[in-house]
Amino acid sequence: MSTMVYLLWYVSEDDLDEENALLIGVYESETAAQSAIERLKSKRGFRDYPEGFQIHSHELGKDSWTEGFVWG
Repeated sequence: MSTMVYLLWYVSEDDLDEENALLIGVYESETAAQSAIERLKSKRGFRDYPEGFQIHSHELGKDSWTEGFVWG
C-alpha cells in the first residue's frame, strides 16, 4: 500500500524574473495543506501574491528524478 503526502510550496518571481520557491510544509492530506494555505494567505509576503501557493502530491519511498538532470 502506498502512502501519499502533500507538499505545500510557495512559488514567486522576483524583480529579475527568477523563480523563488519555499517549501512551506508536508501534510498527510490535501485538505490539511489547503488549511495551511488558509492560515498563511493573509500573512506578510504571502498576501501580496496569494496565487503562489502550490500543492504537490508525492508517494513516500518513490524516486522523483529517475532520468537525471542538467544544470544550466
